[in-house]
Amino acid sequence: MTNNKKDKKETRNHGVIPFVPEGDFFFSKGVEAFYKRKFDRALKWLKKAAEVDPDEALYPAQMSIIYTEIGAYHAANQILTEVIDKHGSDYYDCYYLIANNYAHLGLLNEAQKYASLYLEKDPSGEFISEAEQLLTVLDESFEEDEDWLEDDELLIYQETAFYHLQRHEWDLASTLLAEMIDRFPDYPLAQRYYFYAQFFAGNKAKAIKAEESFLEQSPGSLFALANLAVFYHEVGNTDRQDRIVKQLLNVYPMQSEQSLKIALTLAHTDYLAEAFQRFSVLPKRKVKSHLEYYRGYAKVAYLTGFKVEAEKIWAEGCKLHEILRQEPFPWKVD
Repeated sequence: MTNNKKDKKETRNHGVIPFVPEGDFFFSKGVEAFYKRKFDRALKWLKKAAEVDPDEALYPAQMSIIYTEIGAYHAANQILTEVIDKHGSDYYDCYYLIANNYAHLGLLNEAQKYASLYLEKDPSGEFISEAEQLLTVLDESFEEDEDWLEDDELLIYQETAFYHLQRHEWDLASTLLAEMIDRFPDYPLAQRYYFYAQFFAGNKAKAIKAEESFLEQSPGSLFALANLAVFYHEVGNTDRQDRIVKQLLNVYPMQSEQSLKIALTLAHTDYLAEAFQRFSVLPKRKVKSHLEYYRGYAKVAYLTGFKVEAEKIWAEGCKLHEILRQEPFPWKVD
């Protein structure tokens, strides 16, 4: 028979050594989940590993591979770029991984740049054969299309501007779109997005005047009309807002981006039932990359009484876009 008082006393004296997981523990759990293709869980474990040991470059690098696996190539490259910036350029594998992501995005010029950079910095590295094969494929693609350089540059501007606009980073978007307008003056939508970003960056009068002037020259511009409807709503000019919205209600575009623009405008101007109807017929496969699609659709669904559907829409958006998980429910945002 044991002496319980003595055992308890010894336990108190010696104490219990707590188990405090280190980064390697979380990392191994993340890799295990990755191989089981449980990507959400894998990301959670790897983020914990990075929190415990923020100086270990391996953890974010592995996170980037998961983002590549699920097709979030921009997110993957953002992480890899941060690894290089924080830990120095000795992490050569990052260059190949960035090149691979750009290739998936169709940004061939950038893919070639980073693949060549990888071969230059690590000529005996782990991904040598993959990088050489990628460059061979890119060379063949360039031979088939002599205009690849300009198209590639335009696509980079489009993708990067889209990235900042979707995250409401208005100043960054404005700067980039100004460069885009200067570099590609014939690209029709750059100015519309530029003045939209300018308005929310604080230059409201400038943006309104620019869009009003543009409409005098091009009275049928859907994006200028949509921009002005939002601008008038924001400054409290309800009469002008409503006149434009009545025009938009009679427009049913064939292009998904234009249809989404109308749905978002109706949602922003509190035409909730009309917005819900427009959102409900959008082809999801063509608009699911838009954060605003999930924000707007979930909001109008909830506010028009479809609360269960709103929660499903938001859950789907959060599953596809990690940034949405950090935001409040859109129907609770003023």
